[in-house]
Amino acid sequence: MDVIIAWAAVLAAASVSTLPPGRGISESLALERAQTIQSVHYGLTFHIPERKTDAIHSSEVLRFSLRAPHRVVLDFDQPREHVLEIRVNGRAVEIAFLEGHLVVPSSATKAGENAIRIEFIAGDESLNRNDDFLYTLFVPARAHLAFPCFDQPNLKGRYQLALEIPESWQAVSNGAESDRTDEPTASAPGHRMVVFAETRPLSTYLFAFAAGKFQIETAVRDGRTFRMFHRENDAAKVARNRDAIFDLHARALSWLEDYTGIPYPWGKFDFVLIPSFQFGGMEHAGAIFYNASSLMLDESATQNQLLGRASVISHETSHMWFGDLVTMRWFNDVWMKEVMANFMAAKIVNPSFPQVNHALRFLMEYYPAAYDVDRTAGSNPIRQELANLNEAGTLYGNIIYDKAPIAMRQLELITGEEGFRDGLRDYLHQYSFGNATWLDLVRILDERGRGTSIAAWSRAWIEMRGRPEIRTALRLDAASRIADLTLTESDPLKRGLVWPQRLQVALGYADHIEKLDVSLDGRAEVLKARGMKQPLYLIPNGAGLGYGLFLLDDMTRRYLMEHIENIQDALTRGSAWVDLWENLLEGRVAPGEFLDVASRALPLENDEQNVQRVLGYLSRAFWQFLPQSERAARAPALERMLRQGIGRAYYASEKSAWFAAFRGVALTPEGLAWLRRVWRREERIAGLTLAETDEIDMAMELAVRGLPDWHEILSEELDRIQNPDRKARFEFVMPALSDDAAVREQAFQRLRTVENRRHEPWVLESLHYLNHPLREESAEKFIRPSLEMLPEIQRTGDIFFPARWTEAVLGYQRSPEAAAAVRSFLAKTPALSERLRWDVLASADDLFRASRTK
Repeated sequence: MDVIIAWAAVLAAASVSTLPPGRGISESLALERAQTIQSVHYGLTFHIPERKTDAIHSSEVLRFSLRAPHRVVLDFDQPREHVLEIRVNGRAVEIAFLEGHLVVPSSATKAGENAIRIEFIAGDESLNRNDDFLYTLFVPARAHLAFPCFDQPNLKGRYQLALEIPESWQAVSNGAESDRTDEPTASAPGHRMVVFAETRPLSTYLFAFAAGKFQIETAVRDGRTFRMFHRENDAAKVARNRDAIFDLHARALSWLEDYTGIPYPWGKFDFVLIPSFQFGGMEHAGAIFYNASSLMLDESATQNQLLGRASVISHETSHMWFGDLVTMRWFNDVWMKEVMANFMAAKIVNPSFPQVNHALRFLMEYYPAAYDVDRTAGSNPIRQELANLNEAGTLYGNIIYDKAPIAMRQLELITGEEGFRDGLRDYLHQYSFGNATWLDLVRILDERGRGTSIAAWSRAWIEMRGRPEIRTALRLDAASRIADLTLTESDPLKRGLVWPQRLQVALGYADHIEKLDVSLDGRAEVLKARGMKQPLYLIPNGAGLGYGLFLLDDMTRRYLMEHIENIQDALTRGSAWVDLWENLLEGRVAPGEFLDVASRALPLENDEQNVQRVLGYLSRAFWQFLPQSERAARAPALERMLRQGIGRAYYASEKSAWFAAFRGVALTPEGLAWLRRVWRREERIAGLTLAETDEIDMAMELAVRGLPDWHEILSEELDRIQNPDRKARFEFVMPALSDDAAVREQAFQRLRTVENRRHEPWVLESLHYLNHPLREESAEKFIRPSLEMLPEIQRTGDIFFPARWTEAVLGYQRSPEAAAAVRSFLAKTPALSERLRWDVLASADDLFRASRTK
């Protein structure tokens, strides 16, 4: 295009003096556009070729209204040659191409409706193109990598989409399909056109489409039609999962309509199962995208996987109201949509799993993951400031996904369930199809008031980082009865902060447990405990409600080390395990002693959720906190205990959990020989059907242990794999499993190229094996270059990639040398953004602790 001119000329022509837009979407640019632009409509056409390397020629008609003539800044971060033609209100106009923006001067605009027509080549970065399918992923602000737009959450638009696709492909988008040309198009033989109806107002990050060789399953539930797009070629697997997937969506939808008082707002309901999708799911209105493996479960699926599927479905369905119908005004409040979706999901799954202890489920789902960040120097507030959307992806993580639901439960305890629900209904009705902030909800809840200032509560829980330390003090009288019992909070960051919270302290006796309510606001005396007999143990978070580092008193710690399996209540027992692990990390419990306790107690544990949590702790203690010599010494007994657990478990899901733990820690020749026989299908595990994914995992675990025939194992497994998507992933990961250090070096070096990082789950799996504990010494050389790549990882990757990248690199390291390398990088890289620094500090926390232990 020859109409692009210098920025200075555009600025001179503008009727309003404004600063040039910088890289990304700044808060100031977003504010300018929100104040001047209304009624946005996108008309988009993408001509998608069959070969993923061919350019996607596209066109757009963008309509919007202005209150008065004003410059218009469109976001499109592609080379200027990608813009082929642009016309503003019917005529060619000189525009500026500046820092990823197209800038239309105010002289070319008018009050009222304006139209910009653009012919362009779509950018590939957020289109996730594969050999025979593609899918968009525009969160948090990556739509402008694909097409020109106003890429900010508070300029919602209506989208009308047309896709020209290969005739053997299927397509899906937010809107319902309104027209389809089954005959080949004149412009592209072998292609056909699919047109979708205009949507209701959506933020750019929620606009989506997918196209490719998908199969479509259809079902009707409660009079509503659901469609599932998938690529699974195992017909039995589809048949086994199909009805459960549709049922879970229908139940979640019905529950949310009842809870919110608002009918489902997006018309049709489709969802797409995508191999190696970057997230568990993404809540595009009317067209949810899921990671296929989280919904299409194997016969060996554990209870946690079944619950996880129900949770992710309920989570993404909740977003249809929380995030899609009402969207945050700016991404500093992205946590709101995530916490509401998680909080609703925890409520929704209960009716579908009446046999599950849901209070324990909430504890195990959220607390350990939240603590994994909040205990570290990389902790961050739930609500953060954000100057530019190019850093919005770094806001995502365990704090908003896992700590925030805990905070919301505390808020619900303050407001009452009905008060909380009614406040949310007011919020959704008031801001439907618009945008709102956290403070808007705080105002609504405060107006309903129950004597507690929600704004004051929010300061500690939402706006500040970290968790409290909570100590108990028990004083007995001469008759060995409780004279007084107090709980005291302290702020480990020395800010004098107090976290108001409700919890229950559990006093354990030989034949029963007493749980006493506590309202903790800095310090609380448990008056109901006075006069009670001296307990055997005292679990300060006995009901799994409270939040913090609960420092166990000596009496309780001794009891748990000797008798934790004797605690009768599964929830109290689960809370005790969480506290015991946190005390291990504080150096108050030795890793070897913890493994002894776990090995003794696990065979007696009768709750599968506790089993899976303790197995996870056991594996982490084994690899992260034991020296290599002690691992080797403990391995035989540990493997025997785990194999006995496999044989003893009654349900297939329990057997699968025990087997996964064994597969992850096996080290002895006997254990590996048995694992090899199972992988070769020479020996079966009674009551456990192993799927293709299980065999892939076994092959990788055998190979990383450097067995003499590791190469033959990988080659044979590659030949076995039937699913083409899983085969491609396995082939990508294979070099990282090599016993040859030079091949592993090449496997790492290829990750420097952005094209080789397009499939982020593949990359993370490769990094996991490159940095496996058995490769600890050879992997140290990857630390510094991996960390140096972080800014580029953030710039070119999706929202979870930087944190997951650092976790894959550092998660298994334990040496003082590795810890020194991380500290050196941080000291010598002062320009590293604060949020990336937090990611490094959080991921390195176990390393720092383990290196001190070593």
